[in-house]
Amino acid sequence: MQRFTLLLMVLIGVWGCQPKDKKKSAKAPVEIASIDLDDIIKRGKIRVVTDYNSTNYFVYRGRPLGYQLELLQAFSNTLGLKLEIVVSNNVDENFKDLLQGEVDLIATNLTITRDRSHRVAFTEPHCETRQVLVQQTHDKNGNPSTTPLIRNQLDLAGKTIYVQENSAYVTRLKSLANEIGDTIHVVEIPKYEVEQLISLVASGEIPYTVCDENLARINLNFYKNIDVETAVSFPQKIAWAVRPNATNLKDVVDNWLISFKKTNQYQRIYRKYYINRRTNYLTNSRFHSIKSGRVSAFDALIKEESAKHNFDWRLVAALIYQESRFLPEVESWAGAVGLMQLMPQTAATFGVEEITSPQDNIQGGLKFLIWLDKRFADEITDPEERLKFVLASYNVGPGHVEDAMRLARKNNKNPYIWDDNVDYYLLNKSKPAFYNDPVVRHGYCRGEEPYHYVNDILERYTHYKNVIAD
Repeated sequence: MQRFTLLLMVLIGVWGCQPKDKKKSAKAPVEIASIDLDDIIKRGKIRVVTDYNSTNYFVYRGRPLGYQLELLQAFSNTLGLKLEIVVSNNVDENFKDLLQGEVDLIATNLTITRDRSHRVAFTEPHCETRQVLVQQTHDKNGNPSTTPLIRNQLDLAGKTIYVQENSAYVTRLKSLANEIGDTIHVVEIPKYEVEQLISLVASGEIPYTVCDENLARINLNFYKNIDVETAVSFPQKIAWAVRPNATNLKDVVDNWLISFKKTNQYQRIYRKYYINRRTNYLTNSRFHSIKSGRVSAFDALIKEESAKHNFDWRLVAALIYQESRFLPEVESWAGAVGLMQLMPQTAATFGVEEITSPQDNIQGGLKFLIWLDKRFADEITDPEERLKFVLASYNVGPGHVEDAMRLARKNNKNPYIWDDNVDYYLLNKSKPAFYNDPVVRHGYCRGEEPYHYVNDILERYTHYKNVIAD
């Protein structure tokens, strides 16, 4: 099976390297979308693509983390914009989506090259690194490799190296082959991320790959039988990318990065993901999305109970994280108990026998969500829109949400739309001018909590969907 996998990969790479008819291979020019900073600010959110790996973007114990994610959160907070993240490891597709306006920013470890600079505008570099060869020192049984380690780049002549398709590593290896005056067989692997190729080297399925040194050294924590000491490039600048015509966005990103890189916050983020050995502990955890695709010890139970009621289990998991951090016996100051933080009266209403039982608690919480959903179903027919009202009601009770709907209607806002309509009146329901209004039936409410509750759960749900299969 291993030989078959390797053979298939070789065939894919060889096919990808065959000469093509120039007329057929010529790409039609992509029309560049005219979207700049003003348009993004008007939209209220910045759309970013990043890649899913153990450094840039992942989920650990239900919490989204990552070097790129933390940089992006700091940047979007500075601008006062919502952050919308999509995940893709396909470099060419990312460039295409950027130019066509599907995303505003590529936030990955992009090596700045001359060819790429003709397609996109690179930002101020966020770090520097160099490309290194990844090779095996021992097989998975601990036996020393029979192939001598390569230390001289001249010894790459005639070798086959597997790299991510359309990556900067392809360009560098072709240049290196020209520099040493010999052939290096470069096999481009589609749909494989750099860390997946490193794992194939460690398992012996492929002999070599190339990646950035900072990422390679992190993977030394995961694979004790690889060597990353042989450089194949000089130090290179690593940056984000924007559209060539998004000059205002580029100026803002550049100025922000120049200032941010001087801060202690940036140094903390960089050390956290590239230097701190605790990263090894995180990635080897059974609750790391890269390692296991899990967010908690209760994933199987959440999936089982969610499926009974046609809920996406990742949404339920996002709610449970918000409520209890997956601690089944936690009790709030108000007396709410368990994974889904049920009040004893609510638990009794929905037939929960043992409130601290994870299964009983989840069953009760789901029944409560279904009851709330039915309460709003006649007036709010769009399920995605209704979900926001349901989540807010789960947190603060449907009465306060319905008060906010009445306030919205009175003030000529749409009472059936959450964002910038009902959410505004719930957020402000702690102010006398709002809770003393004659249409309000349930009085004072600390509206900031349910307002953020809805946003936090939906944001976390999006992260879970980005990195965890359904």
